[in-house]
Amino acid sequence: MRLRMFGATFLLALREIRRHLLRSFLTTLGIIIGVAAVITMVTLGRGLTANVQEDIAGLGSNVFIVFPDGVDDRQPAPFDDMDVLAVERQIPGVINAAGSSQMPAVAFHNGQDWSTTVQGGDAAFFSAQSIKVVDGRGFSEQESDRGESVCILGPKVVDEIFVEGEVLGETMRVGNVSCLVVGVIDERSNAVGGGQDADDVVFMPLKTVQRRFTGGTNIQFFVVKYDDSYTSASIQQQLIDLLRERRVIQEGEANDFNIIDTADINETVNNVTGTMTAVVTVIAAISLLVGGIGIMNIMLVSVTERTREIGIRLAIGALAKEVRLQFLTEAVVLCCFGGLIGILLAFGLSITLASAIDLPFLFDPTVNIISFLFSAAMGMIFGYYPAHQASKLDPIDALRHE
Repeated sequence: MRLRMFGATFLLALREIRRHLLRSFLTTLGIIIGVAAVITMVTLGRGLTANVQEDIAGLGSNVFIVFPDGVDDRQPAPFDDMDVLAVERQIPGVINAAGSSQMPAVAFHNGQDWSTTVQGGDAAFFSAQSIKVVDGRGFSEQESDRGESVCILGPKVVDEIFVEGEVLGETMRVGNVSCLVVGVIDERSNAVGGGQDADDVVFMPLKTVQRRFTGGTNIQFFVVKYDDSYTSASIQQQLIDLLRERRVIQEGEANDFNIIDTADINETVNNVTGTMTAVVTVIAAISLLVGGIGIMNIMLVSVTERTREIGIRLAIGALAKEVRLQFLTEAVVLCCFGGLIGILLAFGLSITLASAIDLPFLFDPTVNIISFLFSAAMGMIFGYYPAHQASKLDPIDALRHE
């Protein structure tokens, strides 16, 4: 019986909405815009977070990046192989430490040329930075120790100068140095930061780069990978103490080096993107509130327009709670329609904007369901007062209404 009554009430609500289709649509615009904005912002925020986390993952997990940093405009002393070796051997919890140097260079192959970056590294560096060789192989220990002329290419370099044919086993030239291509790395996004494409690189053994490109044995920076059973704070403090000792920095003097913790970067990014998403979501939620007020306003107008109809229903035996349910149902149905349209609009906007700004589209059913339920709740909250006013009308006064 109750189900039949609710079905009849629902059909009457749909009929009333169809009678004023344009007004109903304009009334739900606030709900539509609010739901669409909330879902779109949350979806893009999740995509942005995932994209940045992927970039950070390219720097390696449980990794410190250490580089010289000038103090009082003084040129800092560079690192060398002995600094890296000391860190690896003297700090408990360090899995490996590996240095690197890099510089701009032009790569040539079969008449094609491309401006890129040549970077030195060995197996330990590739491991710490989570660099995967997907085609060919990495550098052998002998090649790294001897500084042989072999190279591993980033996907961008392969696309630009290897127009066709095989890549592995080919000889190419980087600057004035010829090298044998032994491998190609996997795509790394923009993990190196600073606007530099991490896929646009030619790796060579560190000793090769030092001897043939940068000159000398200095290291521009080094990475430290540590065991996750140790806290990053304890490893970092030991690293600072050791480097200050090796670089003869007196007590009270500032460090002439800087340490970047990839875990801190990840946490900072999550906090920033989370805050941005929350702020935008609150702003969008205000639109939902405005939409709810619009629903209340239009339902009060509807009660006034249908006063005589309400009087007739009450006069022929309709209960006050039935009249209240009728108007409450209309408000909820309006909001639910607005929520559904908003979800569909958000889906299209999220795909379009994610594609336009090159972010992954990460569909989150939970956000969509919560937004829809929130829309229905707005209908119940803001529709109750007009529905209650309609149920309180006196049948005689309502029938006299013109």
